[in-house]
Amino acid sequence: MTDQSTTAEKPGPAGRARRTRLSPRKRQRISRAVQYALLVAVALFLVLRIDWNSLAQNFAKPEIAAEAWPEVITVALKNTIVYSVGGFVFAFLFGLVLALMRMSSVLPYRWLAVAYIEVFRGLPALLIFLLILFLPQALPGFQVPGDTYGQGILGLTVVGAAYMAETLRAGLQAVPKGQMEAARSLGMSHTRATVSIVIPQAVRIVIPPTTNQFVSLLKDSSLVLFLGVTSEYVELTKFGNDLASTHANATPILVVGITYLLVTIPLGYLANRLERRQGRGRR
Repeated sequence: MTDQSTTAEKPGPAGRARRTRLSPRKRQRISRAVQYALLVAVALFLVLRIDWNSLAQNFAKPEIAAEAWPEVITVALKNTIVYSVGGFVFAFLFGLVLALMRMSSVLPYRWLAVAYIEVFRGLPALLIFLLILFLPQALPGFQVPGDTYGQGILGLTVVGAAYMAETLRAGLQAVPKGQMEAARSLGMSHTRATVSIVIPQAVRIVIPPTTNQFVSLLKDSSLVLFLGVTSEYVELTKFGNDLASTHANATPILVVGITYLLVTIPLGYLANRLERRQGRGRR
């Protein structure tokens, strides 16, 4: 009896393991504490390591930043918006045509749409702008309407339409088929039902992703600088690069970056709000 009670009082290896094993909540707390400690250590290292005076002199010189105003808004931002809005409108319209072609029952239409979408989604946007730059040499006498604005808008249209087509195709396919059947039962032709019933609903569905597409085109408008634009047609990136080269200082680049963010952050927030509202509407 004595031996058995003594043995029972001494916990075995399995019992000790059970008592020393941490619960999932404790492991999570320890992991989070380690992560916070690492973040604090990295932040302290950067604060102590960076030469803040040199950083301010090269990236935040007030007198150079002042030289960017008001042209950074009245010229550079204005041109950026012209390129972006023009490219977005034409990319949307062309993308809608491509989406309808890809969903068509006519095989050649589908082949052409698929070929365009796959080719221009696979090519770098910079390469497309360079090809547009050399168009007059490849096609003597050809000139893009609208001069530099036309070239920039054409480049963004070619790039954006391939991506917009897939977004719009997803929206068109998301419209219930019963909508088309109901319209046809009322005597509408297929074309009229598509234009009057299906496309408006598809456009409402794809508003959030198309907002993100506009933000992407806004950033891609920086590629216009490779068209060799003059000071009259400069967009934000070209404007900042030219001013930075003049002063051998990166402050104009910072000013331009902040200007981009003043436009893209509200648009991104708007896209997220629209997505959440659309998600609540489907519940």
